[in-house]
Amino acid sequence: MAASDLPPKVAEKAKRAQPRERRTVSPAAWALLMLLLLAALLFARDLGETRDEIKYSFFLEQVKAGNVANVELEGQTAYGEFREPPLKPAEADKKAKPESEPPSNAKPAPTAKNDAARWSKTFAVILPPFPDERLLPLLEEHQVAYNAKQPFDSGQLLTLIWLGLLVAMLIGMWVVARRARDQIGGGMLSSVLKSPARRYDEQGQKVTFDDVAGLRGVKRDLKEIVDYLREPEKFQRLGAQVPRGVLLMGPPGTGKTLLAKAVAGEAGVPFYSISGSEFIQLFVGVGASRVRDMFKNAKKHAPAILFIDEIDAIGRQRGAGLGGGHDEREQTLNQILSEMDGFSPTTSVIVIAATNRPDVLDPALLRPGRFDRHVTVDRPSIEGRRELFEVHSRNIPLTEEVDFDRLARATVGLTGADIRNLVNEAALWATRNGKDKVDKEDFEYARDKVLMGSARDEVLTPREKRITAFHEAGHAVIAWTLPSLDRLHKVTIIPRGRALGVTHMTPDEDRYNLGQQEMVARLAMLLAGRAAEKLEFDEFSAGAENDLKQATRLARRMVTHWGMSDRLGPVAYTTSEEHPFLGREIVQEHRQFSEHTAQVIDEEVAKILHQAADRAKRTLTDHRDKLNKLAEALLDREELNEQEVRELIGPSIRCASDVADHESNNSVHSVPAAVAQTEAR
Repeated sequence: MAASDLPPKVAEKAKRAQPRERRTVSPAAWALLMLLLLAALLFARDLGETRDEIKYSFFLEQVKAGNVANVELEGQTAYGEFREPPLKPAEADKKAKPESEPPSNAKPAPTAKNDAARWSKTFAVILPPFPDERLLPLLEEHQVAYNAKQPFDSGQLLTLIWLGLLVAMLIGMWVVARRARDQIGGGMLSSVLKSPARRYDEQGQKVTFDDVAGLRGVKRDLKEIVDYLREPEKFQRLGAQVPRGVLLMGPPGTGKTLLAKAVAGEAGVPFYSISGSEFIQLFVGVGASRVRDMFKNAKKHAPAILFIDEIDAIGRQRGAGLGGGHDEREQTLNQILSEMDGFSPTTSVIVIAATNRPDVLDPALLRPGRFDRHVTVDRPSIEGRRELFEVHSRNIPLTEEVDFDRLARATVGLTGADIRNLVNEAALWATRNGKDKVDKEDFEYARDKVLMGSARDEVLTPREKRITAFHEAGHAVIAWTLPSLDRLHKVTIIPRGRALGVTHMTPDEDRYNLGQQEMVARLAMLLAGRAAEKLEFDEFSAGAENDLKQATRLARRMVTHWGMSDRLGPVAYTTSEEHPFLGREIVQEHRQFSEHTAQVIDEEVAKILHQAADRAKRTLTDHRDKLNKLAEALLDREELNEQEVRELIGPSIRCASDVADHESNNSVHSVPAAVAQTEAR
């Protein structure tokens, strides 16, 4: 019978009857308790009966008056007892000199029975520092019983207390040092020295390869790891050894962490996860201790998987910093290298690491025997994007008109995280509008918001709005009339994100390479907004700043990286890419060409940009009527899509393909991907 089936009262009694965990008192608590006991013994003599301290002269007066019963002499202090508690001096003066005629409404003077006006029966008096030879004869004369007592020496007790505390501190330091040497001791540093790696519960919701959409080639490479963890004997029978480490490389959001969880879920083994930055702490040597503890726990529960996210935080090349090679990060890396290379051939512990910067990792970390297998997790293809839309929309009610194939074609370059965010934004927008299902208009809004930013409520002045309209119209006209450019998706002068206006382009398919003619056309399109401003207003504005940055960056890469300059020829002039560390950039010459070559590079870059600007100006001059129509339409409507642009200025240079594609997909407008051409004023 399960505990949940018992009646509530019976279950509560059974819970109370269960043995409780025994709690032990820490050594610090015992030390504090001993100090309190010693303090109590030291000052216990002052916690007894309350004594009034009187003056020595008053004491002699009371002895002579026969009012002292007994006295105990202890060093420079005498403790005694009155026969009858005397009046305090102030009250005695009032009684000796009463007022002649007290007022009728005055309160009566305190009587002898008023205890608040009298001394207590026991007293203490400080004796003079020099011996008073009259004291003892006076006590004997008035029949006062006296006794002499050796004073209590508290100095010896305090000395013993301090010696005990010193010994306790030495013992405590020795215990802490011993536990630190053992790495996993249970002292005050146990939480620091132990590995913060989190183990995911196998009984919880498992992540499998079915939950990872797309990435078929990556899952095929990782399936071998799963097979080894399930049946290691099958591989060991022929002497094969599974890779000890798998390095997942790729842009952010492509699903590297999810893939590691899927490997553990498919294999059904414990999964330990930790971030590279969690190894480094304030104390020197903590990172190495955590690495040892993490690998020890994993070996104890083998077969298991260790997943280190963002390994570039601790796996950077050694000896590249300003502080030398003895910092905490490099000690942690050395310990990881030692632990991975120390595995026995049959140890079923596999290390999976993820990074966005494989170029900065230490070569010793990437050699065979450590991270043997390198798996590139890139952005998904069109088929992978369709599967991602299906996975992330499983719990979202959709209308029948939502087509995942069209959405996949319209989101070239998006990662899995981008698509998940897009689907979530569509669901939020549909909920805000009170819809029961998410339709294609919600996905259209979500694409614009994710890729262009939320619309801002800023109000432009009429002149600023007109400048923005001609700027974006210049981009749109060049994209519409020049070949080798991507399809125009939308042009708007509504401020979005950090831009006052946006012209969006989207490729028709996944592309991994561009030709020189396409780059030259793109440069002309980038500089077209600036050229349109010059044609209409005979001046330039600050709105072309982002266009100039993108155009200059592209032109410089054409010259220095891709050899697209006849004057320089097929030579790569790269700078500061081999060693992206501050220390090596200081001690090494990161530019490997002369000053004359640098001047030639600048001249060639300027030449390409001037040619692109002239081409943009000529094209806009030839199509000035189209520029004016688009600008006026933008001032009136603020946003134009591909169909509206076609109705205003006619078909584009890609007329045949545009018309055919438009007739078959007249209700779909492609949305630019994260790597699509986005021109923001």
